[in-house]
Amino acid sequence: MYVIVVGGGKVGLNLARELIRNGQEVTLVEGERRAYLRIEQELEHAIQYGDGTELWVLERAGIQRADLVVAVTGDDEDNILICQVAKEKYLCERIIARCNNPRNLQHFKLLGIQPAVSATDLILNLIEHEVPGHGLVHLLDLPDEKLEIIEVEVTEGAPAAGLAVSEIDLPDGSLIISVLPRGKAGFVPKGDTVISPGDEVLVVLDPGLEPHITAQFAPNGRPG
Repeated sequence: MYVIVVGGGKVGLNLARELIRNGQEVTLVEGERRAYLRIEQELEHAIQYGDGTELWVLERAGIQRADLVVAVTGDDEDNILICQVAKEKYLCERIIARCNNPRNLQHFKLLGIQPAVSATDLILNLIEHEVPGHGLVHLLDLPDEKLEIIEVEVTEGAPAAGLAVSEIDLPDGSLIISVLPRGKAGFVPKGDTVISPGDEVLVVLDPGLEPHITAQFAPNGRPG
């Protein structure tokens, strides 16, 4: 696989290192002269100097044959532009963008720049996962497949509490894929697995079904 990484900061450099270590062909593009000279001592021919938003720089890096373009500069506008050019002009099928400001995620989505990775949102998701009693946590969004995976904690008095999985009134387009009893390891449930208050349930579902899921695992449809 040939990968072009645009942005030679800590994220871009570490990513390039790991990809090279895993046997991939990589070109790292960096537009800041001092950073380029410093990284060149390590990566040698695997780094090129130039502004990754310039077409000639991307073409010199071989974007015409790139299998994957990763834009991880510190500027969201540049990352959007780089990915748009890769996708629309050079027909690169796989792109990944870094989103520095989570407020800009909606712009990435509107322009079809997916996946867009926000470190802030990833950390918030981890915090939500570790805070007991948070309620519903989005674990994974798969926009191309139009699927989501969420984790929801079963609260006292919830309609699903005390019921077997086969008895829970889940909407079409949703499926319980794992149950994590409090303080125990998770497992794939069977139809006769009973859901108890305090359990954490992983559900794969079509987008937009979250309110229906919450209605089953929290009283009155409200997370605990």
